[in-house]
Amino acid sequence: MKTEIKLLQLNLKNFKGVKQFTLDLQGENAKVYGDNATGKTTMFDAFIWVLFDKDSQNKKDFQLKTLSGKNEAVHGLDHEVEATFKVNDRTLTLRKVFSEKWTKKRGSALSEFTGHTTDYYIDGVPVKLKEYKEQVDSIVQEDIFKLLTSPSYFNEQLKWQDRRALLLTICGDITDQEVIDSNKSLSQLTKVLNGKTIENHRKMVAARRTEINKELDRIPIRIDEVQRSMPDTSDLNEEELQQELSFLKNQIEEKESEVSRIKSGGEISAKEKKLREVEGDLQQIKNELQGKSLEAMSAKRQELSSIRYEVENTDLQIRTKRNRIASNNKSIQNSTDLTDRLRKEWHEVNEKVFESHHAEDCPTCGQALPSEQVQNAHEKALAQFNLDKAQRLERINAQGKTEAGVVEGLKTENQQLENEIAKLEEFVQLQTSEIERVQDEVLNLQAGVKNVDSDPLYINKKKEALSIEESIQNLRSSVQESVFKVNQEISALKTDMNFLEQDKAKFAQVKLSKQRIEELEEQERGLAAEFEKLEQELYLTEEFIRTKVNLLTEKINSKFKYARFKLFETQINGGLSETCETLYEGVPYNGGLNNAARINIGLDIINTLAEHYGVSAPIFVDNSEAVTQLIDVNSQVISLVVSEADKKLRVEYGQMQEAI
Repeated sequence: MKTEIKLLQLNLKNFKGVKQFTLDLQGENAKVYGDNATGKTTMFDAFIWVLFDKDSQNKKDFQLKTLSGKNEAVHGLDHEVEATFKVNDRTLTLRKVFSEKWTKKRGSALSEFTGHTTDYYIDGVPVKLKEYKEQVDSIVQEDIFKLLTSPSYFNEQLKWQDRRALLLTICGDITDQEVIDSNKSLSQLTKVLNGKTIENHRKMVAARRTEINKELDRIPIRIDEVQRSMPDTSDLNEEELQQELSFLKNQIEEKESEVSRIKSGGEISAKEKKLREVEGDLQQIKNELQGKSLEAMSAKRQELSSIRYEVENTDLQIRTKRNRIASNNKSIQNSTDLTDRLRKEWHEVNEKVFESHHAEDCPTCGQALPSEQVQNAHEKALAQFNLDKAQRLERINAQGKTEAGVVEGLKTENQQLENEIAKLEEFVQLQTSEIERVQDEVLNLQAGVKNVDSDPLYINKKKEALSIEESIQNLRSSVQESVFKVNQEISALKTDMNFLEQDKAKFAQVKLSKQRIEELEEQERGLAAEFEKLEQELYLTEEFIRTKVNLLTEKINSKFKYARFKLFETQINGGLSETCETLYEGVPYNGGLNNAARINIGLDIINTLAEHYGVSAPIFVDNSEAVTQLIDVNSQVISLVVSEADKKLRVEYGQMQEAI
C-alpha cells in the first residue's frame, strides 16, 4: 500500500528570526517568492526540524533562535514550529517548542539562564521525546524522508558509496553467473575462477604477475653472472690433462715407495730392538731395588688415611650432640618460663574470694524477694564458684607437672649427651696421637727408599742404553738426508699435479655453469608461459567487468527518465574502479550541469525513489527560479523562488497570490 504524505499547514513562531508565519497549503502545490534572507529556506529548515531536529542541510547544530542586531540570541522567547500533515486519510499535527530554561538559585533575587528544553506535542497532546520519535518513524524513516523531500539530497548529501548502494538496492545487482551467461567469450571464466570471486582472482593475478615480472627481470642478470664466472678452457685439452695427471700420480707413488725402503733399513731395526730389551732390564733392576720399600710406604699411607677418616667422623658426631644439647637448653628455658607463669596464675586463682551480687528485690514488681529464695541463690552461686576455682587450680597443677617432667627429661638427656661427648673427645685425642706415629713411620720408609742411580748394575745398563741410542741417531742422520732429497722431488711432483687438477676442474665448472644457464632459461620460458596465461585470465576478468558494467548501467538507467549514472570509471592502467556519478545528457552533476538541470534530475530521482519505497512526501525546491518548467512529479511541490522585488514572503496557492 502506498503512503501519501501532504503538508496542510506550516506555522513558524520566533524560528530563525521569523516572528510569525503560516504557510497554509491544504495539501496543494505552492510557490513562495522572496528576496534573499527573507526566510524561504527557513521554511524548509522548520519543516525538517519539526520532524528530525535538523535543518535542510542535515545539520543538527544550527542556530534556530532569533538573533539581535549584535548577532546575539534574544532571550525570553519560545521558538516553535507546528506542522499539520495528511497521511493518506489521517490528519496529523506535530508541534515542537524550543524554550530557554531560567533558574533562581538559593539566595539570589534574579534567575539565571541554565540551558534549553524542548516540548513535544502530537495533535495538541504533550508527549515524551520517545513517543514523538516513534510517531514520526511510523510515517517514514528519516533517511528515506529526506531523499523524498529535497531534490539535492541524493546528489549533494549522500556519499557516492551510499548513492551506489541505494541504486543497487532499488534496481537489484547482477550475479556473476548472469554476466558470464550473457557473453560467450566468458565461457571459460567459471573454470578459471574455481570458486573465487572476480575481485580476489584479479588480486591474485596481479600479485603473481608482479612476482613473475621481478623474476623475469632477475633471470638475465643471473645468466650473465654465471657466464662471467665461467672459466676459459679454450687453450686446454681435458684428455691430455688426464694423461699428465695419471703419469704424475705414478711418479709420486714410486717416490713414496723409495722413501719407505730407505726408512726401513735393517740395522736401525736391530738397534731399536736391542734398545727396548735394555730399557726392560733397567725397569726390572729398579723394581727389585725399590719395590718392597714402596709397598710398605703405600700400606702406611692407607693406614694414615683410615685413621684421619675416623677422626673426622668422630668430630661430626661431637658437633651433632652439642647442637642437640643447645636445642634442649632452649626447650628447658621455654618450659621453665611457662612453669613460672603457671605458678603465678595458680596463686592468682587461689586468692580469689567469692562475691555475691544476687538481687534481693523482684525485677518485675520491685518487692523484696523471700529470704529463703535469696539464700538458695547465694548458696548455688558459691558452689559454682568453688567448683570453677578447683577445676582451674587442678588444670594449672597438671600442666605444671607436665612441664616439670619435660624439663627433667631434657636435663637427663643432656647429661647423657655430655658423657657421650667426653668419650668421643677422648677417642679423638688417642687417634690424633696415632696419626702422628704413622706419619713418622711414613717419613722413615720414604727416607729408606734406595736411589737406583747409585747402583753399579743399574749404572752399567744405563750406559749401554745411551750407547745404543747414539748409534741409532747416527744411522738415522744419514737416512734423513736421503729421505729429504726424495721428499723434495715428491713435493715438486705434487705441485705440478695440483696445477693440472686446477685446470681440469675448470671443465667441471664449465659443465655446471652450462647446466645452470639451461635451468635459468627453462625457468624463464616457464614464467613467460605462465605470464601469458595470467594475461589471458586478466583479460577475461576485465571483459567480465565491462560486460557487468554495461548490464548494470542499463538496468539502473532504465529505472529513470532523465537521470543517468556512471557506476565505473576506467583507470590509467586500463582497470575499472567503482564510483557513482549522476549524469544528464552526458554532463556530470558536479561537473558543469546547470542549476535547472540539477533540480529536474533531483526530481526524477525522487520519482523513482517514491515508487520504490511506496511513499510520496512534500518536496521543497529551493532556487526554483532557475527552472523554466519542472518535470512532472507525483508529490506535493513547494517551490522557493528568489524574487528581488518581494522584500517579504509572498505565496502563490494555485491561481491565488497572497502577500505576507
